[in-house]
Amino acid sequence: MALSLAVGCSTVKPAPATVTCPEVEPPSCPVCPGVESQTPQCPEPQVIEKIVTVPAPAPAQAATAGKLHLPIVGAVEWAEVEPGDVRMKARIDTGAATTSIHAEDIELVEKDGKRWVHFNLIDPATKEKVAVEQRLRRKFVSKQSDGTDQHRYVVKLWITLGENRSLVEVSLTDRDNMEFPLLIGRNLLVDTAIVDVSRKNTLAK
Repeated sequence: MALSLAVGCSTVKPAPATVTCPEVEPPSCPVCPGVESQTPQCPEPQVIEKIVTVPAPAPAQAATAGKLHLPIVGAVEWAEVEPGDVRMKARIDTGAATTSIHAEDIELVEKDGKRWVHFNLIDPATKEKVAVEQRLRRKFVSKQSDGTDQHRYVVKLWITLGENRSLVEVSLTDRDNMEFPLLIGRNLLVDTAIVDVSRKNTLAK
């Protein structure tokens, strides 16, 4: 009897002990050691701080240069031509000695013993012709790329480039196939502006 009781006691499994999970601070997930059936439960992460990278502003480009602090102009600028008050984009070319402009219907006339030139400028904004009449200053022959000679008349026109307004000699020519109707040469640029070919439209329209 005593033996049977002893055997019976040895076959009874002890009840599982109660295990208390220690408190663990986030972000660790609480896990009870020794309990295989437990699934860790982690809270969803919350963004408490976010770093935003802001690019540094580009340094401002100089507006003047040289000992005389002349304005810097780019390879292409807006210019105004007078008479006619025609505004157009101009190619700035330090390789050209004289400024030239596209003109149509060019005529040489004589009034009171003096020679004048009648011609039309084309307003890029309206595509309309603007009639101009100026005294002839000189004429010359220009050798073309195809080997032909082209006779050109030179008059004086007011050209405004930025804040500078200059009365310069301008050659009247056919620039209809050129991208820009006005080419500004050295006779306007010398002691007036410094050219930076890496820039465009540095001046106000």
